[in-house]
Amino acid sequence: MLPAGPAPADTTGNWVDRRAPSFLRPFLRLARADRPIGSWLLLIPCLWSVALALRLQADAGAPDYGHAAALIALFAIGAVAMRGAGCTWNDILDRDIDGRVERTRARPLPAGQVTLAGAFVFLGVQGLAGLAVLLCLPPFAIATALASLGVVVIYPLMKRVIWVPQAVLGLAFSWGALMGFAALIEALPPSAFLLYAGSVLWVIGYDTIYAHQDREDDETVGVKSSARFFAGATKRWLVGLYGGTVVLFALAIGAAGGGVFAWLGLALFAAHLAWQIRRVDIDDGGNCLRVFLSNRDAGLILFAGLAVQALAA
Repeated sequence: MLPAGPAPADTTGNWVDRRAPSFLRPFLRLARADRPIGSWLLLIPCLWSVALALRLQADAGAPDYGHAAALIALFAIGAVAMRGAGCTWNDILDRDIDGRVERTRARPLPAGQVTLAGAFVFLGVQGLAGLAVLLCLPPFAIATALASLGVVVIYPLMKRVIWVPQAVLGLAFSWGALMGFAALIEALPPSAFLLYAGSVLWVIGYDTIYAHQDREDDETVGVKSSARFFAGATKRWLVGLYGGTVVLFALAIGAAGGGVFAWLGLALFAAHLAWQIRRVDIDDGGNCLRVFLSNRDAGLILFAGLAVQALAA
């Protein structure tokens, strides 16, 4: 049963409650299947990197469009599996904290809908699904992916240690910016690292917006976040973070050969980030959620520009 009181945003009214078998619902909520934005945000850096890597292949005269399309499909499956596994691991470690935060108190573990042992089994199942995807990739890409595991494992603990745990989330959630290059061209050129660095800043920015929903609860519980650290200066920090994102992405695009469609995609992406900074109200949780969710559209806009450029090249 859910705890007494008004239902937090994470609990009801989504497709899981309407359509999924009742015995699966707690596990689907544990994996955040009812909130797919996280899978999108994990996948989008993969899409960017595939598009830029394909552009490099095209410039070399040997673009492999079929391979790129297959990688996008694999990355989509992997993003769902690994985002679910990451959320499950996060909830295992944060089960006591989640029970004391309004927005998360009805999640399956603090609400008693899933046992700790059941959560660990479910984590293993999702990990196996991710491993199946990983084994479809070339050895260089497998090694690149495995290098991210340490960051993924420690991220949920960082809110207890550092004031900007979103930086560690950025390191984990941006890893896909390397994976497209590693899988498609089996190399990590300068554009890969520039794309990765820019994505890290993007993640810190959008997750700071998200974290403002929990700012007061985090202060009460005693966990750290960039929302608490930046506080009233958040918009100024967003200017720096998002501005750095655009600069680093411009350098990545330039290193990969540029092109009018790529630059147009970046310009529209930058305009979207500027709109977010102007639109966000850090004292309105609903507004923060809506602005945060809009980052899927921002990322897909940039991907569209990069993809068209790769095809045109």
